[in-house]
Amino acid sequence: MTQQEQKARKEIFKKVSAYYRKFHKKPAFRPGETFVNYGGRVYDEKELINLTDTALDFWLTSGRYCAEFERRLGAYLGVKHVSLVNSGSSANLIAFMALTSPKLGKRQIKPGDEVITVAAGFPTTVTPIIQYGAVPVFVDVALPSYNIDCSQLEKARSRKTKAVMLAHTLGNPFDIAKVKKFCDRHGLWLIEDNCDALGSKYGGKFTGTFGDIGTSSFYPPHHMTMGEGGAVYTNDPLLKRLIESFRDWGRDCWCPSGHDNTCHARFTRKYGELPLGYDHKYVYSHFGYNLKATEMQAAVGLAQLKKFPRFVEARRKNWAYLRKALEKYSDKLILPEPTPKAAPSWFGFLLTVREDAGFTREQLVAHLEKNKVQTRMLFAGNLIKHPCFDELRRSGKGYRVSGRLTNTDAILDRTFWIGVYPGMTRGMLVYMVSVFDAFFGERA
Repeated sequence: MTQQEQKARKEIFKKVSAYYRKFHKKPAFRPGETFVNYGGRVYDEKELINLTDTALDFWLTSGRYCAEFERRLGAYLGVKHVSLVNSGSSANLIAFMALTSPKLGKRQIKPGDEVITVAAGFPTTVTPIIQYGAVPVFVDVALPSYNIDCSQLEKARSRKTKAVMLAHTLGNPFDIAKVKKFCDRHGLWLIEDNCDALGSKYGGKFTGTFGDIGTSSFYPPHHMTMGEGGAVYTNDPLLKRLIESFRDWGRDCWCPSGHDNTCHARFTRKYGELPLGYDHKYVYSHFGYNLKATEMQAAVGLAQLKKFPRFVEARRKNWAYLRKALEKYSDKLILPEPTPKAAPSWFGFLLTVREDAGFTREQLVAHLEKNKVQTRMLFAGNLIKHPCFDELRRSGKGYRVSGRLTNTDAILDRTFWIGVYPGMTRGMLVYMVSVFDAFFGERA
């Protein structure tokens, strides 16, 4: 880049900063008038400057920003290989599909093989399993952790079991020690859906780094954002190759965008039934996709990543404030508890209305929403009761339930959550508690 171009960019960036200060300032919070959202973007002029920088480069696919983000996220998590994708759902798809590669030999997941998971969560933790033709085996969760009931793992396993694929629920890690021990004992793959838990730790180590593969999402309400975007990470170099093959059209070549002949054997090898010397850039070892992220996404992500440690700290402080303030209603509400040995990076504050509370979840949620406190269900609640499972239910094929999903059904009927995201001010938190106080005061 020439000095003249550098100077021009600096002038543009100054104007972008001024634009941010003038037009992106949020109005003051007004209790009862301003919505207290469950999540949202927290950003400043740095994200806009990075985004402008990529626009001026006009390199529209993955490039220097993507490579730098992968490096920095890997350094933060302490993981060797990070591969950016276009969403957290794509991250889960790629993580699972990597384990279906024939290159894994006897450990390859094949159609009909079983994967242990839970029904209380987000559908795209399970969707790749079903779409591939493997069989999800659903196990109940425990309250108040909202994570898998590890005492049910052995009962859920069969001779067809090949993997465990679980999310850390709303930032609260599942009992990794027990799950990892179970997987190691039986030679099973472990995929950690870390999309709602980036920054969480278990025993002092980041979640997403215990299993064979971890995933993240950078959708706006998540712990940090790229608008859209996700990541898949692993310490295994073979899995890294498979992840990027499925991400990048299924190709055998590993050249990054804009580079050729990284292997120095582009026209000299024999692959399958192809002619000797067929261009390695167009050799396909898997039935893959194009799920790469863009420079614009990564540019925003890099600015977010620098702020990320304070995002995590804010989430923990907001969660702790609500936990203490709502303790007085623990006879009516099941309050969340962190998993032992865990330091969660909370995505939200989960509440379950007790069966004998004297009111329903719908009544409490209606009161909160009426007073402009945004709420959310725990995603699917019980996924197998959704219309997407109608055909599978009728056929009696395609999934299996181990034991009874008692707590999963309780979550479906009585659980919801409110936000703890870093954009919340103390005034918002105080107001949220006052709305709860008003609801319980009317019933005193």
